[in-house]
Amino acid sequence: MRRLVVCAAALAFALTAFPVRAADDDPPANAQSGRVDPTRSRKAQPSADVKAAMVDSLKLLGMEHAARITFQEKTRRQLGGDFWADYRRSVRWPAQWQDGDAWLVNYIGHPIQGAAVGYIWTDHDPRSTRDQFGLSAGYWASRWRSVAWSAAYSVQFEIGPISEASIGNVGMNPKTTGWVDYVVTPTGGLAIMLAEDALDRFLVRWVESRTRNRFYRASMRMMFGPARALANAASSKAPWERNGRALDW
Repeated sequence: MRRLVVCAAALAFALTAFPVRAADDDPPANAQSGRVDPTRSRKAQPSADVKAAMVDSLKLLGMEHAARITFQEKTRRQLGGDFWADYRRSVRWPAQWQDGDAWLVNYIGHPIQGAAVGYIWTDHDPRSTRDQFGLSAGYWASRWRSVAWSAAYSVQFEIGPISEASIGNVGMNPKTTGWVDYVVTPTGGLAIMLAEDALDRFLVRWVESRTRNRFYRASMRMMFGPARALANAASSKAPWERNGRALDW
């Protein structure tokens, strides 16, 4: 129980430590004087709201650990003991590829996790929401940025302070840690994102253009976009929500 309290406190602190600030809270120092900074005369590139992406990623992390504690008896068994001592013993360099989890977990569940985290990043990166699935350089650059965010999330989920290593002591047994999750989560997540983006553009939008039934349209979005639905849930949105495509319930 003490371990659970420590992890909950850490998660609560993290969620409150990154307040989301509007982009115009701090106007340029020379705005009042009317002078134009020559470095700003070039075409402005909008920047990502990293703090908001961190907050929503932490929400997803909390959802995942809550599910682990609720549905995994092996995780609940490891909640006792000395938190920091057990955590240090659980963080290790993997010695093999597999980690003992089922194929469905490693090659379906973790890619969906990686894609959900990637969508959280794109939701807070203005440069990532302008291009639909296709061959444009902007689209592919945005997806590679989301892969980097997903990879960082994967490392934290495996061995970070609010991780499988700290909550459930995954890794204390060397056979329960492997490279598979570190690699498959971001790379498989990219594949899931590309597939969902393609399905949304060529299938879901095609169906939506031929029906006004809101229930049917929402179902199509969730059925062919499970990672997007998970990201929306972590961002306190309806699972079927899409930017600029309201269903008007």
